Amino acid sequence: MSTDSAAIESVVVIGDALIDEIRDAAGVRELVGGAALNVAVGLRRLGVPTSLIAMVGDDDAGAHIRQYLVDHGVRLISSAAPHGSSRAIVTWSRSGEPQYEFNEAAQQRSIRFSDEARQAIADAGLVAVSCFPFDVPAEVDALTDAVADARVALDPNPRSGMLRDRDEFVRGFESVAADAAIVKVGADDVDLLYDGDLDALRARLRGLGADAVLATAGADGAVLEGDAGVVHAPISVLPGPIVDTVGAGDATLAAVAAGLVAGETDMQALLQRAMDVAAATCRAEGGLLRTPESLADAERGVYGS
Repeated sequence: MSTDSAAIESVVVIGDALIDEIRDAAGVRELVGGAALNVAVGLRRLGVPTSLIAMVGDDDAGAHIRQYLVDHGVRLISSAAPHGSSRAIVTWSRSGEPQYEFNEAAQQRSIRFSDEARQAIADAGLVAVSCFPFDVPAEVDALTDAVADARVALDPNPRSGMLRDRDEFVRGFESVAADAAIVKVGADDVDLLYDGDLDALRARLRGLGADAVLATAGADGAVLEGDAGVVHAPISVLPGPIVDTVGAGDATLAAVAAGLVAGETDMQALLQRAMDVAAATCRAEGGLLRTPESLADAERGVYGS
């Protein structure tokens, strides 16, 4: 672990937790996943005390998700799941990009904030939000109320299979982004939500009021812009082949969030570390965060318990 959890503030992550059902030439297998869950587990692997607020069902999939979080030391604050646990069927396009088909639970995802959740948010040094239903006004209102006094890191992480109203999603996302400490966006986000370019979206979010914007562009690296200026970093080159790019963006957000709660003020160092962590994560299957230092454990913990 790269940080001392006793010396830094906690983080609360709000968003999705699900089972990824992977279907490819090797067969069918299940991994615990979800963007928010990946960020929460990633933060914990970086030494940050972390809680996850997510919808998890009282079913076999939910039990698997819960045990996985226990194994990784993440506290789960569960929201009711009337449709059971979320599931994504993952296949691959000819170009090698993942394609997702979501069950009803994922499509109807909802988060309500209990007293326990609100207390965790109040006690946290940072609240990270990822893959939230921003196209449902009631959900956005509940989130806005719950994080009103919090320092927020935001990743819209839209999924076409869960997106019901693109314009409403943009409105909800931008209403939260305007007060965020940092917003992460990627090339996929701008393609799905804005039909524009990533630099233009970065400028738009800064204009709305976001304190900082982290823009990731896959093979073209990333840009971090804040009041102190703009820094760039290419993708990191590490030993071994790229096995799976799923989770790279989540790892990037987790690394940046960990740096923020640890008090990192060097933007270039913060971004470079995030790129190193993302590159390491791509060296193994699944969204479990890796660091360059932990690549020797490439198979450990991937499939949960």
